[in-house]
Amino acid sequence: MPEKSSFLSKLVPWRIWIQLSFLLVWLDPIGLRLHTMCSPVFHCYACPLATFACPIGVIATFSALHIFPFIAVGLLVALGAIFGTLICGWVCPFGFLQDLGAKVPTPKFDPPRWMSHLRYVVLIVTVLAIPYFFGEGHWLFICRVCPAGGLEAGVPGMVAQARAGQPVVWPNAIKLTIIALFVVAIFFIKRPWCRVLCPLGAIFSLFNRASVFFLRVDPSKCTDCKRCHKLCAFGIEPEKSPNDSRCVRCLECTACGPAALKLQSVFHRNRETAEQP
Repeated sequence: MPEKSSFLSKLVPWRIWIQLSFLLVWLDPIGLRLHTMCSPVFHCYACPLATFACPIGVIATFSALHIFPFIAVGLLVALGAIFGTLICGWVCPFGFLQDLGAKVPTPKFDPPRWMSHLRYVVLIVTVLAIPYFFGEGHWLFICRVCPAGGLEAGVPGMVAQARAGQPVVWPNAIKLTIIALFVVAIFFIKRPWCRVLCPLGAIFSLFNRASVFFLRVDPSKCTDCKRCHKLCAFGIEPEKSPNDSRCVRCLECTACGPAALKLQSVFHRNRETAEQP
C-alpha cells in the first residue's frame, strides 16, 4: 500500500494537531466518565479530566487482586500488534505533554542507551511484582510513584482544595520529588518518561519488530546521508534499525531527502511478494 504510506508520511508536519485531536478524547470533554474501560494510552484515571481508566493502573490493581486482566492485556496486545509504538508517538497525551516541553529552547541531553531497559524494570517490578506480592499499599506501587498521577490528579486536587478554602493535602515527599524531577527533565531531555521509565511504552515496544505497521528502509534509495540521524530525536540510527524498541514512531525520519524510510504494512509486503514472477 504505497499510497497509504505516502499519505501517512505527509501527516508528519500535522502530528501536533493529531495529538491535540486525540487529547479531546482522553480529556472527557462531555463529562462521559468510562472508568470501567481502559484506554491504550498513559493517562491517570484519577485526573478530573479522564474519560477512561489507565491500562497500567488496571493491570497493577488486578495484579494486587491476583486476577488476570484479560480485557486490558488483550487491548494492549491487539493494538501493539497492529501499531506498535505508533500509539506513543501520535496518540498518548502524556507523550504529547513531553513533546510540548521539548519545544522550549533549552539545551537537550540524551540519556545513555542502556537506560531504555529501565522501562521493563518498571513494568516488571512496580506494575506486576510489587502489587502481586505486597498489594496497593506498598510505596513502590506504580500509582504511588507515577508522575502522571502526580501531575494529572495530585496537582489539580490541590488546586481544587485551595480554591474551595480547604486544607491542601500535599503529596508525600517521594511523589513531590518525582514530579519535580519529571517537570525539569522534560525541558532538557526529549520524552524522558517515554525513553527511560514508561511501562506502557515497554509493552508496545515489544511489538515494533512484528507489528502490522512498521518502518521500512529502501536500500536502493538510501544515500547514507545520515539526515535521518538528525531528524530522530531519540538517538536511533533509523536506516540501520528502523523498528528499534526505543522508537516512538513519530515518523520524523521519513522526511529524509531520498525518502528511503517509509511507514508500511504487512499487506504491502504481501502484495510485493505476490507480484514477484
